[in-house]
Amino acid sequence: MPQRTIGVFDSGVGGLTVLQAIRKHLPDEDLVYLGDTARVPYGTKSPETVLRYALQAAEFLCAHQVKMIVVACNTASSVALQILTHHFNIPVVGVIVPGAQEAVRISTSGRIGVIGTEGTVNSGAYQREISTLRDGVQVFTAACPLFVPLAEEGWANHEIARLAAHEYLLPLLRNNIDTLVLGCTHYPLLKDTLRQVLPAQVNMVDSATQTAITVRSLLRHHHTLCQEKPKRVGSCRFYVTDVPTRFVRVGSAFLGEELKEVERVTLPAISPDMMRFP
Repeated sequence: MPQRTIGVFDSGVGGLTVLQAIRKHLPDEDLVYLGDTARVPYGTKSPETVLRYALQAAEFLCAHQVKMIVVACNTASSVALQILTHHFNIPVVGVIVPGAQEAVRISTSGRIGVIGTEGTVNSGAYQREISTLRDGVQVFTAACPLFVPLAEEGWANHEIARLAAHEYLLPLLRNNIDTLVLGCTHYPLLKDTLRQVLPAQVNMVDSATQTAITVRSLLRHHHTLCQEKPKRVGSCRFYVTDVPTRFVRVGSAFLGEELKEVERVTLPAISPDMMRFP
């Protein structure tokens, strides 16, 4: 019987940091990635719109017989995870819970900073999740809208990125955070720049890495880890909803390898009933 794949979706290229982390921790697994590039970014859209997009992406991945859906988008994770879990009879993993769990684990003072898109920050998802995991914790947030275009333009280590990071992080540092959650899948690309601005004692939590660890744990729990011969190298298939030219250019820089085959697709329509949670 052929191995089933892991499905990963994001609004664009940022989720490739999650895919890369999964490949690192589970190199023998086959992956299929969907970037909804025709409708990027999700972070400025309404929750209802993001939910509809997420349901369409999940339907597309399920048509590829995936054994798990990874929502590699903080905005979609914050508004759609519960409904996706309800509608699809396979494990659905978001990026918020793994990041929140690691932040709570490593924070000594209980003063945690979260940076992300406007949609993620305004949703309050990280604040709620962190608060449920630990009493007395304080969460300080900042939206960083410039980080995504800087990362996609290859300017993650540019002086402009450093200046933006200084402005965005200053209010968090004034609140004496000891842990910073990178609450957008683009942000791991700015780690070096962020480290220049952060004091040495402030830990960074990369949600992409923590999500990959969660994926591995869940697959093991459900006995669905790849069972083929050891040292197998898993495959990756890439799909986008707009012309793939930019995705190929930026995605190749993200992954450090050329993306040779990226297919443009149309996502399926969904029933209005799927938008409602019973």
